[in-house]
Amino acid sequence: MTTTISSSPALLAVDGLGIQVNGRHLLRDIAFTLQPGEALALVGESGAGKSLLAQAIMGNLPPALKATGSITIEGTTTRADDAAARRALWGRRLALLPQEPSLALNPLTRLAPQLAEVHALLHGQGWPQAKGLAQAQLAAAGLGEATQHYPWQLSGGMAQRAVAAITLAGGAQVLMVDEPTKGLDAHWRDRTIDLFRGVLAAGGCLLTITHDLAVAQALGGKVIVLREGQVVEHGDIATVATRPSHPFTRQLLAADPARWDAFAAPTPGDTVVRARGIAKSYGGRSLFAAMDLDLHAGERIAVQGPSGTGKSTLGNVLLGLLVPDTGSVQRAPQLRPHAFQKLYQDPVSSFAPHASLAQSLRDAARLHGHAWAAVLQRLQQLRIPESLLARRPEQVSGGELQRIALARVLLAQPALLFADEPTSRLDPITQQEALGVLLAAVRETGAALMLVTHDEHIAAAVGTRTLDFSANARAAMPRAPAAAGVLHNAAP
Repeated sequence: MTTTISSSPALLAVDGLGIQVNGRHLLRDIAFTLQPGEALALVGESGAGKSLLAQAIMGNLPPALKATGSITIEGTTTRADDAAARRALWGRRLALLPQEPSLALNPLTRLAPQLAEVHALLHGQGWPQAKGLAQAQLAAAGLGEATQHYPWQLSGGMAQRAVAAITLAGGAQVLMVDEPTKGLDAHWRDRTIDLFRGVLAAGGCLLTITHDLAVAQALGGKVIVLREGQVVEHGDIATVATRPSHPFTRQLLAADPARWDAFAAPTPGDTVVRARGIAKSYGGRSLFAAMDLDLHAGERIAVQGPSGTGKSTLGNVLLGLLVPDTGSVQRAPQLRPHAFQKLYQDPVSSFAPHASLAQSLRDAARLHGHAWAAVLQRLQQLRIPESLLARRPEQVSGGELQRIALARVLLAQPALLFADEPTSRLDPITQQEALGVLLAAVRETGAALMLVTHDEHIAAAVGTRTLDFSANARAAMPRAPAAAGVLHNAAP
């Protein structure tokens, strides 16, 4: 059923929105209104239902979930469970930047044609003009050299920017963005925020799902704090951020990584990996060159730098997943075959899509000789209920899947763990808890940890050394790293 209310100035109004599955409430009685130029941030614990709320507004909830309440877009009201009634608005008037870019991009189509399709199909541009617009917009997003790449050839941050460009190209006035700055360095985070400000300045409205309260404050407007599917606090973001009224909001703010104390420094042990003169290029572009690096048992190296500069590629070379163009990598010969592990930036792509999470974890436990009780104990430490394990990977939140991936990789008891943005989908409270579990595990086993993060505060709290991939660091620092302190890769 559709009702038109022509006098309503709101671009988006949500009234009594709830989501249930098998009689269990995932979201309860959510209501808000957004006028032209208004922004609303949704913050809260991982798995609280934030992404489900956006999917319900779009009308693309999984079939097993039932929505109640109503959605009003530009004066037209539809039942929340009438997904078909809003489908015609997709892209043109209603758009969602999803949390997982790997699921949003077509893996079999190059990047520029995917963006050009938006201009051709939504705006009626001729194909030559659509291609030209796509090239220009990708260049503005720092992807000018990647226009003919396939999605699987992009770094996580590059894919995030690509999906943002495609989403914004539709020109929808009602824009929802789900964790839009995860995997982005400070430069591109700020550029992305400016793009969203442009949507507001043009008379659109913005619903932002984020764990980064600094992003919410930069966008301004209102905030809703969710916990266990219910609103625990709402109001102006400036007021809530400085004078929170609910204990959970205060806990969320107190857990900001900027307020963390540094984790205790370990005592480095024997060499686990030794790299000499390693270099790697991709698509004719040098990512890193003539790098020397020693990794010792127990130490923690924070890896930082802009998106697409080779951080993940370095990990793949050190783990033996890629062969360096030049140089050599030696791994301690006494280590087990599974001693080198990677915690992937995109957790969805690291799980078998059609297997239950329980099956994936049971397979890993069997491979590494662990009892199922030990798996459940680790999940309990990470606040993952056993009931989630009956689901497939796409049926849990990004933050829940990220923690399950952490539990799985720790079953291998790695000697070297390359953790690529392992907490990027987690709220600050869960970030701190998950990293505490991770560091306790590597301390117990004496593993070396390489942690890729764009959060300078997490890097400072966790890392005992820092490997900096920024252009200034590469240009200024020597080729060979010191045995301790700050490591730098050499300039190409």
